[in-house]
Amino acid sequence: MKVSITHKEAMKFEAKTSKSSFIIDCPVISPIEYFLSGIITCSATDIILIPKNQGKTVTDLKVDGEVHRNEDHPCKFNTLHLTYSFNSDADDTAAARWVMASLETYCSTINTIRDTTTISYSITHNGKLIKENEQLISGGGSNIDMGTIEGCPA
Repeated sequence: MKVSITHKEAMKFEAKTSKSSFIIDCPVISPIEYFLSGIITCSATDIILIPKNQGKTVTDLKVDGEVHRNEDHPCKFNTLHLTYSFNSDADDTAAARWVMASLETYCSTINTIRDTTTISYSITHNGKLIKENEQLISGGGSNIDMGTIEGCPA
């Protein structure tokens, strides 16, 4: 993947990819807002495509993201909470699996930040809250003590 950014005027930049181009107008929309929007859109596309591949349909999808950042520069993301709300013709277990598949496997943007950002999520499916403030085990660069794991001697 390759992206080129060209300064146009004032704080406007043109982003060009192999597929498209668009204007980034700072500070109307900051680069960090584009970044967060890209993260959320990446997962949202999974929540449409994964069910579709299983012969299921998702409607009324809305994904909200809330980030808390370091106060000192470079103001990295500390935490990201994603709130998924959607309807589908599947059961709650399948809906939760779709979100987990996105977060744990398919969404490359989330997987790019997961080692440095604590990521949590909530899911409302068909009007019912089915997961609330669940945290990814692998998020936040946490060190999980698995105890002593026996293996082959060196």
